[in-house]
Amino acid sequence: MKGSLCHELETGLPAADVWEVYGSLLLGQLVTQLLPDILSKVEVVDGDGGVGTVLLFTFPPGIVGLSCQKEKFIKVDHENFVKEAVVVEGGFLDLGFLSYLLRFEIIDAGEGSIIRSTVEYEVGDDGADTASLASTSILACVAETITKHIKVQKSTERTTKQAS
Repeated sequence: MKGSLCHELETGLPAADVWEVYGSLLLGQLVTQLLPDILSKVEVVDGDGGVGTVLLFTFPPGIVGLSCQKEKFIKVDHENFVKEAVVVEGGFLDLGFLSYLLRFEIIDAGEGSIIRSTVEYEVGDDGADTASLASTSILACVAETITKHIKVQKSTERTTKQAS
C-alpha cells in the first residue's frame, strides 16, 4: 500500500532565499539549533550536500519509535528548487515502512514563495497501522521555524545596512 501526505506554507519570502537553506546542508544545522526537541544531531556520513549525500539524523528521547535514521539525497535540483531524500536505514524503516521519501519544493509565488513538504511512503498490505505513523507535522513545524528564522535574518541585515 502506497500513500502520500503534503503540507504547504506560504512564506512571504523570495524562493531563492528559502532555497539557500533548503537546498544546502544548512537546513539540518538550523533545525538542530532552532528545534532541538525535534532533532538533536545531524551528521554528514558521505557527500557534500549534492545527490548521493547521506546524512545521519539523531532524534531526542521522546520521539516515539525513532532514535536515528539515515537519509540519502536522490535529487537536488537548484534550478527548480526541489530536494528529495529517501530513508535508507533505521527510523521509519524500523517502524515497518518499506520506503519513506521526503520531498521539499520551494515554489515561486510572485511576491513570495511556498514551501511544499511531501512524504511518500509504502507499507505492506497489512500495514494500515504503520501508515498511520506517516505525518508532515514535523516538516510543517520545520517550515514555519525556518521561515521565521530567515525573516529575522533578513530584518537584521536590513537594520545593519541602514545603521552603517
